Amino acid sequence: MILVRHGQSQWNLENRFTGWWDVDLTELGEAEAKAAGELMAATGMMPEVAFTSYQTRAIRTLHIALRAADRLWIPETKDWRLNERHYGGLTGLDKQETRDKHGDEQVHIWRRSFDIPPPVLERGSEFDLSNDPRYAGIDVPMTESLKDTIARALPYYEQAIQPVLAAGKTVIVSAHGNSLRALVKHLSGISDDDISALEIPTGQPIVYPFANGQASGERYYLSDA
Repeated sequence: MILVRHGQSQWNLENRFTGWWDVDLTELGEAEAKAAGELMAATGMMPEVAFTSYQTRAIRTLHIALRAADRLWIPETKDWRLNERHYGGLTGLDKQETRDKHGDEQVHIWRRSFDIPPPVLERGSEFDLSNDPRYAGIDVPMTESLKDTIARALPYYEQAIQPVLAAGKTVIVSAHGNSLRALVKHLSGISDDDISALEIPTGQPIVYPFANGQASGERYYLSDA
């Protein structure tokens, strides 16, 4: 299985909390996605089935990478459960300004604690996605902790992705920092305390070898292959 965090987004560049808000890639993000696809082709690590979120930055990262690897034709599934963690009332805020206002310690708790979510996003606010057509029929969260993100991403992995891996297919998952941290935590057996320190860089494919549908526990960056 190949895990790829989307390339740099516009709000990554602007140092803003993004979460479920839909922003596009920067030129650098597009270049990171293209390089990921070229690396897959160069190493022969060719995906056969793709999964991604409902968010543009992850979808475009997937498509750019697959085009670069000449694999744009493979089956692709999108699901909201692979979305980024919802940053609640922090959505859209400048990260440094938020630190200046609330203090580094409080912002670190909101960003990196396992089970403490950020403040709730107000219904009807600028960043409320309750009426977004892509989420029709979905109870859109107003904030999420990493624990909450795991509670949706991990069952989806077990129900939808793991059976494809068990069938012997090579899978690519193009998603987000926190939804991928949820998968890495499970696959690598990382504790609740230690997962907070895990960083997943943009556009760098991470590989998990599988045998008989089970992860070996090993993971490595494809660039190190």
